[in-house]
Amino acid sequence: MKTKTNMIIKSGVIALSLLASSVMAAVSQQEADQLGTTLTPLGAEKAGNADGSIPAWTGGLKPGAGSVDAKGFLSDPYANEKPLFTITAANAAQYKDKLTPGQMAMFKRYASTYKIPVYKTERSAANPQEIYEAAKKSAVNVKLISDGNGLEHFTESRNYAFPIPKNGVEVYWNHQTRYRGKNIQRWAAQAAPQVNGAYTIVDTNDKNSFPQYMDGADPKESANVLFYYIFAVTGPARLAGNVSMAHETIDQVKEPRRAWAYNAGQRRVRRAPQLAYDAPGLASDGMRTSDNADMMNGAPDRYDWKLVGKKEMYIPYNNYHLQSPSVKYADIIKPGHINQDLTRYELHRVWQVQATLKPGERHIYAKRDMYFDEDTWTIVEVDHYDGRGNLWRVGENYTYSQYEQGVNVPAAQGFYDLIAGRYIVAAMSNEAKSAPQFGQRTKMSDFTPASLRNAGIR
Repeated sequence: MKTKTNMIIKSGVIALSLLASSVMAAVSQQEADQLGTTLTPLGAEKAGNADGSIPAWTGGLKPGAGSVDAKGFLSDPYANEKPLFTITAANAAQYKDKLTPGQMAMFKRYASTYKIPVYKTERSAANPQEIYEAAKKSAVNVKLISDGNGLEHFTESRNYAFPIPKNGVEVYWNHQTRYRGKNIQRWAAQAAPQVNGAYTIVDTNDKNSFPQYMDGADPKESANVLFYYIFAVTGPARLAGNVSMAHETIDQVKEPRRAWAYNAGQRRVRRAPQLAYDAPGLASDGMRTSDNADMMNGAPDRYDWKLVGKKEMYIPYNNYHLQSPSVKYADIIKPGHINQDLTRYELHRVWQVQATLKPGERHIYAKRDMYFDEDTWTIVEVDHYDGRGNLWRVGENYTYSQYEQGVNVPAAQGFYDLIAGRYIVAAMSNEAKSAPQFGQRTKMSDFTPASLRNAGIR
């Protein structure tokens, strides 16, 4: 009887332990105190690596690190630096331990043209002080709920949910909740070239606003909203006027993403629940999914998440030249992949996370192998696998530090289909009338179905 009683007690303890671990995610105050000391304010290792090829983080770039032209484009603070070496198909094998399987596949698929120019590592990432304080608040308050699909106490800080992550889905939530700037408007372009390199530029205008920066935002209505987003196609003429809008909810299982679409031909606004997961991305020619925007977005519920660990890798970084207005879209867009001569890669520490499709769930990507920059929590590389386990699409995020705003942004994002020999490149602003603008005044009425109709007028 005593043995049976002990077994019951032990079972109860185990059950309580499992229950506690399933809801606890916030770290202790002692762990959080590492932020800004041994760790950067966002949770990266502050120290450099053993051989000095990755330097210590000393605060990143500050406003005034370079000049800003009349359209808001930034100059390159590292313009005088030259590549340390270039990785090609001929020498890729010797760098394999610091490259993704996707990058190695690109060398194989495009042996004569794909290259990775490697530069000195510059830890340029920086956020405003208020964001660092918010991240520290998140560390001790935010918890996973709804089996990892939602966040508790997040609206008290609204930035970097888990700066000291304990599992893979927490790392993904850092990407989702990273600081993106204050209410952004961006004029950009994307293209999905044919195998021979022929392409049509699709011009877009998108707006991204956050409840904490909006005028008169209703706390109750926005309690489960991460941000509000409008994406409008402005060219070519056959696509112009089509607009989509989303209220990006935090717990999308509890409350799915609220999405609408305006069709210029029909002149109608309709709910668009299909603008999620593996639905084709708007104006993408089928070359990316809806949840490929921002490398990956949306609910994590269809995948099991595994934190593989941290490693040193060559990733796109400080791509100031790629965002320069002196570079034209024709200079960037080439057959098979973008012009790698315009890119810059550096050695950085990344978090590797694998998302594997749950049994019974549906998505065209059965596995996503993702790499998150430790200094910004941005996804910089993604390998996408199909249902047969074959490497299918390779995603690369060519970021740079917007030092005037203290935020990491893309100069371009590419998704390369290894089977079709095609790709899509998005988020280019080189020929836009303005660089991305931050600090826009917005209100909740700007993100209603009625406002969507107005945005779609050609």
